[in-house]
Amino acid sequence: MPYADNDGVFLHYEVGGDGAVEPDAPVVLLSDAGYGPWQWGWQFSALAGPFEVVVPATRGTGDSDAPDQTASDSDTSDSGASESYSVETLAADLEAVLADHGARKAHLVGAGLGGMVALRYALDFSRARSLSLLGTSPGGPRATPVADGLRERLAADPGDSASLRTSLEPVAGAELLETDDLVERIVSWRRDEDAAPAVQRAHFDAMAEFDASDGLYEITIPALVCHGDDDRVVPAEDGRLLADGLPKGEFAAFPGEHLFYVERSREVNDELVGFLTDRTEE
Repeated sequence: MPYADNDGVFLHYEVGGDGAVEPDAPVVLLSDAGYGPWQWGWQFSALAGPFEVVVPATRGTGDSDAPDQTASDSDTSDSGASESYSVETLAADLEAVLADHGARKAHLVGAGLGGMVALRYALDFSRARSLSLLGTSPGGPRATPVADGLRERLAADPGDSASLRTSLEPVAGAELLETDDLVERIVSWRRDEDAAPAVQRAHFDAMAEFDASDGLYEITIPALVCHGDDDRVVPAEDGRLLADGLPKGEFAAFPGEHLFYVERSREVNDELVGFLTDRTEE
């Protein structure tokens, strides 16, 4: 199993697909706050056919290291949030993974926090070839990266199956929640891969502090912004704001909640594959 090293923090990532379409530019799937790589189970097979796909486990999830947030005062910003889990740090983690993998360029697909990491990466590093941003906010004074009152409802302890089920309620629609077998499988995956509560809080702090609103004009690579019409975590207005601010941004709305890419996976996958295929032909 490959691991990358960012300043002593080891980051696990998995690779699939043969990359026949664009061998030196994999598609990289970046997970949402607190979630392990399980969340990409609905996109992986569709993308790993034509593309090479890299799936990192965000620090604090899966088999990646989870730095101690209380290690030193230097790991804490003025607001009290851990620098060990800031969006800037997670973008540096991504650079470590891509360098370890030997990728010259990369198509970044991020959901929620993962989309913010993709945006920060595009501003700070040079390998991004395109962005696909699912349920993502640009941050800033006009945006709502995590809707008020939802952080507590999203929190879950991987050791408590009941809380894992309950925390799905703000992100999923009735059809998904009423499919008992699917819910139980998601709970099982989350038990194995999701972040511990302290890391979840750090991830949400990172989302709350993220602000790329003044720098979006600098991101001139193609960007697809997808959003669920009924997203209660990151409102669809944030997605439209993000698409409008990106010079080459385009917006696609789908029925569904924050996990619309699970609930409408076929439609979302068609949109992603089409967008990424067009990028390889440019």
